[in-house]
Amino acid sequence: MTDPPAPTPYRIEDLAHHTGTTVRTIRAYQDRGLLPRPERRGRANVYSDVHVTRLRQIADLLDRGYTLASIKELLEAWDTGRGLGGVLGLVTEVEGPWTDEEPSRVSRAELDARFGGTPDDDAVAEAVELGVLEPVPADPDSFLVPSPQELAVAVELHTAGVPLSAITGHLRELRVQVEHIATRFLEFTTEHVFAPYLDDPHRLTDDRAAEAASLVRRLRPLAQQTVDAELARAMRLFATRHLRRQLGAGDPRKPVEESRPVSIPAETIQAVERLVGAERAAEFVALAAEREVRARLLDDLMTSHVAVKDLDETP
Repeated sequence: MTDPPAPTPYRIEDLAHHTGTTVRTIRAYQDRGLLPRPERRGRANVYSDVHVTRLRQIADLLDRGYTLASIKELLEAWDTGRGLGGVLGLVTEVEGPWTDEEPSRVSRAELDARFGGTPDDDAVAEAVELGVLEPVPADPDSFLVPSPQELAVAVELHTAGVPLSAITGHLRELRVQVEHIATRFLEFTTEHVFAPYLDDPHRLTDDRAAEAASLVRRLRPLAQQTVDAELARAMRLFATRHLRRQLGAGDPRKPVEESRPVSIPAETIQAVERLVGAERAAEFVALAAEREVRARLLDDLMTSHVAVKDLDETP
C-alpha cells in the first residue's frame, strides 16, 4: 500500500506567493484566529496545503461579501465538523441568476443606431450608472448588457417618443418600488420558510444547508411569477380606468373618475374570488358596483317619468 504524499512545506513568503496574498495579510489572519498557526521546525515556521486551502476559502468568502467576523464563525463551524461545503452551496444558490435571461454585448455604434442614430454621451453615462450597460475593459467601444429585455424596453419607449431622460428617471423610481417588493418577499420567506435554518448558524450542517438550497431553487421563480400576475391584474384594472378618465376628460358634464378605498367584508371578497378568481375580483366588484349604480339611476328616471305622466293625466 502506497503512503500518501507528504504535505508540501511552505515558508510564509512562499505561501503568500502561492496564494496571491501578502505576508502581512497571513499574519493578520493568524492573529484573528482565521488561519491555523504554522508548524515549528527548528527555527523556522512551516505552512502546509491546509493553509493554502484555508486562505482560498477566506478569499472566496470575502469575494462573496462576508466580513472577517462572519468568516471566522463559518470556519469555526467547519473545524468542528458542522460543515462548510453545504453553506457555500447555499450561498452559491442564493447568489446565482434569478432570471433565465442571458447577457449580451452591444457596440457603441449599434447602441446609437437603436436610439435614433444620434450619439448621447450623457444618456450612455447614466445607463452605465444604473447598470443597464456595463463597460467592457478590453473593448472601450462595447458594452455588456445584463438584461437585453430591459434595454429593448427602453428602445421601444424611445421610439414611441419618450425622452431618454424620462426613461432613466422612470427606471430609478421603478427600482425603488421593486427593491421594496424584493425586500418584503425575502422577509416573508425568511419568517415562514427559512427561519429554522438561519436561527442558529452553528447548527447549519451540510444536510440542512442542502435542504435550504433546494428550497431556494423551488421558491426562486415564485417572486417573479407573483409580481407578473399582480402587475397584469393592476395594469388591466388601472389602464381601463385611466382610459375612461381620459376619454371623458373632454366632456365637462362627465365627472372625473376617482379611486377611493372601500371596505368590503372578507366573506364577500372570498365569494367573488371563488366566482371569478382572485386576479379578477377587484375588477368584478368595480363593474358590479357600476352596474348597480346605473340600474338605480335608470329606476329613478323611470319613477320620475311615471310620476310626471300621472300628473299630466290628472283631470
